[in-house]
Amino acid sequence: MTTSEPESTPQAGSERTPSARTPASAQTPSGPPSTRSWLRKWRRTTQPTPPDLSEGLGTGGERRVTLLDRNPFQIGFYLTIGGMAAYGLVILAVSVRTVIVLLLLSMVIALGLNPLVEWLHHRGVRRGLSVLMVALAVIALIVLAGWALVPLASEQVSKLMLQAPGYLDNLRQNPQIAALDAQFHVIDKAVAFLGSGELISGLFGGLVGAGQVLANTISSLIITIVLTLYFLTTLPTMKEVIYQLAPASRRPRVRYLASEMFKRVGGYVSGLFVVVLLWAIVSFVFLNIVGLGQYSLALAVMAGILAFVPLIGTSITIIVLSIIGFAASPAVGVATLVFFLVYQQVDAYFLQPRIFSRSVKIPAIVVMLAAISGGLVFGLIGAILAIPISAALLLLYREVLVPHLDRT
Repeated sequence: MTTSEPESTPQAGSERTPSARTPASAQTPSGPPSTRSWLRKWRRTTQPTPPDLSEGLGTGGERRVTLLDRNPFQIGFYLTIGGMAAYGLVILAVSVRTVIVLLLLSMVIALGLNPLVEWLHHRGVRRGLSVLMVALAVIALIVLAGWALVPLASEQVSKLMLQAPGYLDNLRQNPQIAALDAQFHVIDKAVAFLGSGELISGLFGGLVGAGQVLANTISSLIITIVLTLYFLTTLPTMKEVIYQLAPASRRPRVRYLASEMFKRVGGYVSGLFVVVLLWAIVSFVFLNIVGLGQYSLALAVMAGILAFVPLIGTSITIIVLSIIGFAASPAVGVATLVFFLVYQQVDAYFLQPRIFSRSVKIPAIVVMLAAISGGLVFGLIGAILAIPISAALLLLYREVLVPHLDRT
């Protein structure tokens, strides 16, 4: 009895093998090849190859590239380009340091005059008109100071240059000095040097050098005035632009910190103007009382200008005024020395702490170091700008760095 084998049913996904009962003609394709086979072949050959799987895969399938995996030539090239860019930026900053200092000075002066502008603006005066009124008042004070100081200074310098040879000749009355002069002819050389006019040319580099110094001073003054007026006019808009540079989530914090920095810098400059004005007024009144009225206005302007200089400005004022007082009479000299020493202590320990109590809150050692460092780097302007900048940096230290360190 014969048994028939059951036909195997093809499973899904497996290739169907031709049966032995299938004719040979059915196994060969009867029609022509597909016209789109070239398109399928082109698609297979143009598919992107899969990425190589190697060691060092990080999270997400991304390979971490370390410094050791880079080409030494590539590293050296990037380092050279970065060094050259940094060097170029430093050279550029050094070459335009005068412009940067003038910008900072104008911004600080604008922040110092802004409270007065705001006071006028809150009382119904338009901001542009308020800026114009404040600017005219400041320019009037500068012109008054120049009118009081420049003629007297030029007169005194001229008298000194004319009388200096006589003062030197009087030194020959001393036997020791006369013996030295007979051997080395020092006094004759000094008299000839003063009479030849080489002193002025040596100080300013001749007429051309003096002209360049005068032109640079006038141009710097004009640039400072123009920038100060521009900053005063556009200060609210500039503040909003600075606030918008911060992310929206941190904008309130940035607004608070920037407002505090502007307030401290402006408060310091405004308080400094008050201190300078008090020194000028007190000096003018005292010098008229002791009988030095002919020089009182010029000396008061000098005292006010020196009050801008931190640490040593008031001491220089006391020395100069005391010398002038002793030249008049010993009693006037002693009275001048005692009075201004007392006023210096009152100014340092009573007036300034109350004037700067709400603006500059920095230790005395920081004030001293900032003034010395700024004076060494940028001169008088650097010494003046260093203190408000230090106050702003100290605010960032207290409000940003210290809380960050406490959280970590």
